[in-house]
Amino acid sequence: METMNKQIQAAMTPEEALTRLREGNQRFVNKAMLERDLLHQVEETKGGQAPFAVVLGCIDSRVAPELIFDQGVGDIFGCRVAGNIVNEDILGSIEFSCKVAGSKLVVVLGHARCGAVMGACDNVELGHLTPMLAKIHAAIEATPEPSDPSLRNAKNAAFVDAVGRNNVLQSVTMIRNKSSLLAELEAQGEILIKAAYYEVATGLVEFIDSSC
Repeated sequence: METMNKQIQAAMTPEEALTRLREGNQRFVNKAMLERDLLHQVEETKGGQAPFAVVLGCIDSRVAPELIFDQGVGDIFGCRVAGNIVNEDILGSIEFSCKVAGSKLVVVLGHARCGAVMGACDNVELGHLTPMLAKIHAAIEATPEPSDPSLRNAKNAAFVDAVGRNNVLQSVTMIRNKSSLLAELEAQGEILIKAAYYEVATGLVEFIDSSC
């Protein structure tokens, strides 16, 4: 399998980058992952990198982007934080990935049964978790059903799933609203910003409509 380099990256469109991730996840689900000499890729990327995408995902151990998208060394940038939330440092990292390093695609990747989302749904307060989980409250507010307060908690799997999906969409919106640099790159067709959701029970990634 070829190692990503500047020439391959430069020739790739944002749509082709998205297809590359979709196809990689399908291989993962089908147990048909590509054979790679990872140490050879380490050697080939020792002088520099040219990832074609940046994935903002959760720290969950089950949701490693390189694995679930079947990518190798040097293929994607990975930003990981509980609840795939957006903050200033994350925005700066994504801006670097796209404007400086040339990535063509930004994916915000949420997942089912997310512990951070569940904690936010239960109003968990614990050290630095408290302000972090507060960033997910907007997604809870964007999830009107069920209206019964007794059902709006982590015990309700359907509610947690709906909040998790809205949380991904909230993060995509925040990226566009908080980073004029990334919004401009997207408007010019130089990058795509997409929302995605991973099902921990099947390994399948679903891309969610997150149009402006």
